[in-house]
Amino acid sequence: MLNLFADEIRRNPFPVYDQLRISSPVLRVPPPFDAWMVFDYETVKWVLNDHEIFSSCVPAPRNWFLFFDPPRHTKMRGLISRAFTPRVIASLEVQIRELSRELLNQAAGRGEMDLAAEFSTPLPMMVIARMLGIRPKDWPRYKLWSDAILRLSYTRSGGEEAERALRDFNAVTTEMNLYLADVIAQRRSNPQDNLLTRLIDSEVDGERLSQDEILGFFQLLVIGGQETTSDLINNAVLSLLEKPDQLALLRAAPELLPLAIEEVLRYRSPLQWTMRTPRRDVELHGQVIPAGKLLLAVIGSANRDPLQFREPGRFHITRDPNPHVAFGSGIHFCLGAALLRLEAKIALSDLLERFRDLQLATQEPWQPRQALHVYGPASLPIRFQADRRVAALSHAR
Repeated sequence: MLNLFADEIRRNPFPVYDQLRISSPVLRVPPPFDAWMVFDYETVKWVLNDHEIFSSCVPAPRNWFLFFDPPRHTKMRGLISRAFTPRVIASLEVQIRELSRELLNQAAGRGEMDLAAEFSTPLPMMVIARMLGIRPKDWPRYKLWSDAILRLSYTRSGGEEAERALRDFNAVTTEMNLYLADVIAQRRSNPQDNLLTRLIDSEVDGERLSQDEILGFFQLLVIGGQETTSDLINNAVLSLLEKPDQLALLRAAPELLPLAIEEVLRYRSPLQWTMRTPRRDVELHGQVIPAGKLLLAVIGSANRDPLQFREPGRFHITRDPNPHVAFGSGIHFCLGAALLRLEAKIALSDLLERFRDLQLATQEPWQPRQALHVYGPASLPIRFQADRRVAALSHAR
């Protein structure tokens, strides 16, 4: 049977999606994964939006609000959104740009770098860490947490790999909880202008977040705030290098960058699928999905559906409108979408302004990230010519 989670398919799942959208629009994945998958845009969007039929309560950490249903989800999202406002996001622009330039400066003289390891992963990691008030000396620890949480998706695969992923996640959760308790105590005695202080102080109808609830959001930020941005930047560079005409167009018209980012989100969605469970038996494409069964809405396939997108297999940075569902849809639409877009805009504009003659530094197939639900390379070696004039201006600023 076709293994959708094999590396060679995860590297390029889109031809398989195209086939399954026609031949098996509802696919049963046998144990140990034991789930159903849906692939077309209309069904995926219905599953994402209709929380009356499709519950977000799935096998996942119990304190991750992403997997809550109303009214608990409504309360949690309301509390968290007050600490994650557009004003807070806009205020981060200067910091993000400083970090972006600093990371590129470190690599500029070499003419090559691993984009994933040296730029696209540390940039959002440092941004989220600063937002939370994590000390710079703790950043390597933060990266280890992120890797362990990401591997949690392997707990569905069964066997020794699943057991190891669960052990690592439990160990990291204990460590993060102890760390968080110490930081929360410090913030309560000495409040600072950061996201963690705002989370502690957030209140709706007289209720505040508990430490367990803050821990759950902390873990979601570690993976969502870092992984999605990293994959978005890497996938953008991959797409532009594969399509030199689009890279040339973007260089000639930098104002197209926001549209280009949306096209990357559609064409190579960082999040490939999300989970729901039907509250009752539900019929999809002539098949009945039993109540309580795990259902995977395949976002990466929905964003390539020819019934929704003209020439869906074509990467074109002027595509508009572009109603992709890369950030989800409905009440669970990604709370950090604005931050992710801002980070990608700054990172890609700095990269393209600073480096010329971009090219991949290896012909070896790239290895997917160690998480079954995300899409992007774990490593992306590139070569380039650094623009010394831009470097001089960057140092002067």
